[in-house]
Amino acid sequence: MEMAHAKSITANSNSTQFTITLKPGWIFSNGEPVTAQSYVDAWNYGACGKNLQLNQSFFSTIEGYKDVIPADNTNCHMRGLTVTSPLSFTVTLNQPEAGFPLRLGHTPYMPLPRVAYQDMKAFGEHPIGNGPYKLIDGQAWLHNDRVMTEVNPTFKGDPKARNEGIWWIFYTNPDTAYADLLGGMLDTVGSTVGPTALPNFQTDFPHSNSNKPTASSTAFVVPEWLPHFKGEEGRLRRAALSMSINRPLITEKIFFGTRTPAKEFTSPTLGDVDLNVPGASVLTYNPTKARQLWKQANTISHWSGTFQIGYNADGGHQQWVDAVCNNLHQTLGITAHGKAYPTFKQLRDEITQRTITVAFRSGWMGDYPSVYNFLEPLYVTGASANDGNYSSPEFDRLISQAAASSSIAESKKYYRKAQAILMRDLPAIPLWYPNASTSWNPELRNVHIMWNGYPNYTLIQKPTPAKEK
Repeated sequence: MEMAHAKSITANSNSTQFTITLKPGWIFSNGEPVTAQSYVDAWNYGACGKNLQLNQSFFSTIEGYKDVIPADNTNCHMRGLTVTSPLSFTVTLNQPEAGFPLRLGHTPYMPLPRVAYQDMKAFGEHPIGNGPYKLIDGQAWLHNDRVMTEVNPTFKGDPKARNEGIWWIFYTNPDTAYADLLGGMLDTVGSTVGPTALPNFQTDFPHSNSNKPTASSTAFVVPEWLPHFKGEEGRLRRAALSMSINRPLITEKIFFGTRTPAKEFTSPTLGDVDLNVPGASVLTYNPTKARQLWKQANTISHWSGTFQIGYNADGGHQQWVDAVCNNLHQTLGITAHGKAYPTFKQLRDEITQRTITVAFRSGWMGDYPSVYNFLEPLYVTGASANDGNYSSPEFDRLISQAAASSSIAESKKYYRKAQAILMRDLPAIPLWYPNASTSWNPELRNVHIMWNGYPNYTLIQKPTPAKEK
């Protein structure tokens, strides 16, 4: 992590309070100064229950959070946030957390200008930030089409953009995006090419490709509200499903080695992960054991119906979903198939509203480099991305102890125990770790794929076409 707007972040003796001092001269792209109050107001808004922010739980360690989470509250000011000067504020936590500064590069902790609170929905369509880019003047976010940005001349941080701006284009099919990349109509496809391009992307772009492990993981969630997946029956069936999946074969035949079979619930690229988790044998292909567990679950309640995995058709997931469902059918003798949602938004809407009636694909890309970021948002009771409503007081306690640890070495033992609980309960079924398998226009310079699989966009340079004489 590197300082951006922060001049310093200083902890007290037991890491329960942090004093944050900002660099002077930073302004939003609309000319408003970025102050300590800009951060405190944004954090209080994000934590406040009545504002229905999906990232609310990222503020749960700040003192006073529990007082602002009820949706009917009238006071949305956490007592753990105090502005001490125009460019400094203190953050008091409800427990020690030496790694708290690692969080602060993530989206929920960004500041907002005062205009945002006048109409947050309208602000979402015309966002104003303090980063290296801004929306092209007069352009809204064109849903399902594109976002067009240009360099923000007021940006005070580093690195400065080395290009004139970026257009992000949205595709409903990754194969179409790759075709545009081949045809020179697109410069890069972000973190990964589509499934049909995986065999060829490195030969198509021999000098402009990347195929490196990233801080990300793929799984699918089988929520407890589905029939046959509550309690002990649910644990048995999830274990049977997991042991029915031939991960090495799928990663080889469908992903051509650009994925690695999962050994736990986070990512091996993180510095504080222990890959030797008790109970991890449940992630190993074992069809005989899978059939035994499924039969045992049938003694509790006999299985009937069809098992489905929901996925977004615009993300290139159909092939692996079909392969997993084929494994389940062959091993357990059940009818299993995918359920396609046209867009990612349509899938996420049903998941977020808890109206989805099938299992569903899940992917996580690190927001900041820590095991905590993979375990807390996804599996702590009531956390922001806990899409299956999983709840285990024992797991919650271990995650809290890990966060309060004085060192990475100490925290690893708590994370290991916490992951052992996940292996038993399988609130999600880990599948594999994706690589950043991507290509880009060979004319581009300074393309660097970051730890999370995306290019560092500000560094990219594109030669200006020569003018005709």
